[in-house]
Amino acid sequence: MTELLRSRTVGTSSSATSGGSVEDGGVVLPVGGGGVGPVRTSASARVSLPGNPLAASAARRFVRAALADWAVRHVPAADRVTDRAVDEAVLLVSELVTNAVVHAGTAVEVSCALDVPGHGGEPPSLVVEVTDHHPTRVLRGEPPDAEEGPEFAGGHGLRLVAEIAESWGITYRRASKTVWFQVSVAGAGAGGGAGAEAEAGAGVGVGQAEGGFEQGLEQGARHDRGGAVGIIAPAPRRVPARRDPEWMRYGALSFLAEASDLLAGQLDEDMVTSLAGQLLVPRLADWCAVWVDGVSGPPRLARVWHASESRTEGLRRVLEKEPPHVPATAHGGAVEWPWPADPAAYGPGGAALACRLIAGGRALGTLLLGRAGLVRMPAEVTSLIEDFARRVALALAAARRYTRQADISRVLQRGLLPAGIAPIPGVESAVVYEPTGDISAGGDFYDVFPAGDGRWCFVLGDVCGNGPEAAVVTGLVRPWLRLLAREGYGVGEVLDRLNRLLGEEAVGEAVVAAAGGGVNLGAGLPPGGGVARFLSLLYGELEPLDDGGGANGGVRCTLASAGHPLPLVLGPDGAVRTVAAPQILMGVVDEVSYESETFDLVPGETLLCVTDGVTEHRSGNRQFDDEEGLAAVLGQCAGLTARDVAERVRRAVHEFAAEPPDDDLAMLVLRAV
Repeated sequence: MTELLRSRTVGTSSSATSGGSVEDGGVVLPVGGGGVGPVRTSASARVSLPGNPLAASAARRFVRAALADWAVRHVPAADRVTDRAVDEAVLLVSELVTNAVVHAGTAVEVSCALDVPGHGGEPPSLVVEVTDHHPTRVLRGEPPDAEEGPEFAGGHGLRLVAEIAESWGITYRRASKTVWFQVSVAGAGAGGGAGAEAEAGAGVGVGQAEGGFEQGLEQGARHDRGGAVGIIAPAPRRVPARRDPEWMRYGALSFLAEASDLLAGQLDEDMVTSLAGQLLVPRLADWCAVWVDGVSGPPRLARVWHASESRTEGLRRVLEKEPPHVPATAHGGAVEWPWPADPAAYGPGGAALACRLIAGGRALGTLLLGRAGLVRMPAEVTSLIEDFARRVALALAAARRYTRQADISRVLQRGLLPAGIAPIPGVESAVVYEPTGDISAGGDFYDVFPAGDGRWCFVLGDVCGNGPEAAVVTGLVRPWLRLLAREGYGVGEVLDRLNRLLGEEAVGEAVVAAAGGGVNLGAGLPPGGGVARFLSLLYGELEPLDDGGGANGGVRCTLASAGHPLPLVLGPDGAVRTVAAPQILMGVVDEVSYESETFDLVPGETLLCVTDGVTEHRSGNRQFDDEEGLAAVLGQCAGLTARDVAERVRRAVHEFAAEPPDDDLAMLVLRAV
């Protein structure tokens, strides 16, 4: 890119002459005459962006990220890049990419370089190039005026480049067009510097107060011709509208696109209102506030922003006493609102707008904003605010739906898991439960409960399937197990009866109803139509023992496994053995007899029960339990408490692969003490 810059004929943006030169089969059409000496590229970066509406936002992030990276790496001259130069570069690249992608329908390549002249006296500069390809559709709007010259035939964003950039030009090639611009790192724009900028701000304020919006723009242009800050991030009392209607027509697209990008991914109401305030102030307003309507009660003042941070709290106190009440006839349009009377919170008088936030015909809140130094908001700014308010309303509606669904899901899922684990005399217990996804209960479930007559029961299960179908089965199995156990049935009988219950038509109907109500799940399904009625289950009973002298003698364990990973017992010496025998999955065959096994868990021994989310966790082609991997990890846990054993195994599972488990992970640890 630096070689391309060296071969260009460059000039200032205010010059009216043009020239041309041939480079790589293309014609360079710069603005102005003159030239620069040899330059040295301190750093450069390049990115390719697809031809979609997100390209402009990505280009802005690319430029900011490149400059931030150079500053961190202490690239020469990177520490001299001013905020104003960054703002101008971001604005211009956004305009050029928007022109290429939104209007011409082409992908783009964006490059950014920090160039340092080879001789003294010239400040470093930031050079950005945007390369597009042949348009795939006709540009929107009216054709360019022939008197404007060929340099404007590439799109509308070049007018902004001509006004702000220190120098710029276009290179036409057979299959592409490159627009480049150069921004001085220190003192960007004509008459740069703090004094000039302050004078410009004052000029705009006076113009707006005395002669209205148009006169204010004229005075602002005379004092600060290249002020991108006044366009994309204005100082107080500066309005971001421009006399050039093309900016309001197309440059506003960048602002709205960026707002949509930021708001669309938020699923929290408070975050939406916070982003709305940061986007509006100080770009479009000196202050703003957002109220959110509740299901009942008065609206809540969710967010207050002021360009002067010290006034934010005072503004909040005033607004809490004076909430706006926008008439329903506004239908989401912005209406003029009286400027509040407390100058300590608001500053001098100005124009204020209130806008109801409406999505899907439902009011969700109210947006109130104000701009000092104006008699009224310009029509084009009002229209932009209404478009912005619609995006905020849609984001609020999405966040509210997500929150409501998440709350319902959490309430329902809490019923699928026990509130706690019942304490068992002489036994330490620990549970690890990690469902996948953004849920609190998955297809795995567990329970530990007293069954009466000095017996305690435990269960660890895994429903085949996921989603609401699996939740229905889980919600049925846990209470059935408790009921059967408390009726005095043995371990094998409990599984037999549970298996028959799973085959009942009621289960299939409940699963179908959860899947959508009356939906035909297809032919060839098991009787009852329930695709998620199968499950693996490990169920057992514990009966505390004494040593004949009244002391703890461990527990007697009776258990059975129905299609479930077999449990392991860890001895005090580190020896590991498998208990129980494999049996058929539950819900597959209606008439089956399950057998149980009884053994004593002596003090110091630990029983480990897991689901297949542990044993089948993959790392490439290997599974965690290949070559008895689970037994090897358990063998290193001799002497540990039940909680420590559970944590050691859990950590080993997560460390087995770079990716987290893609299935629910559950384990139950019982240790006789």
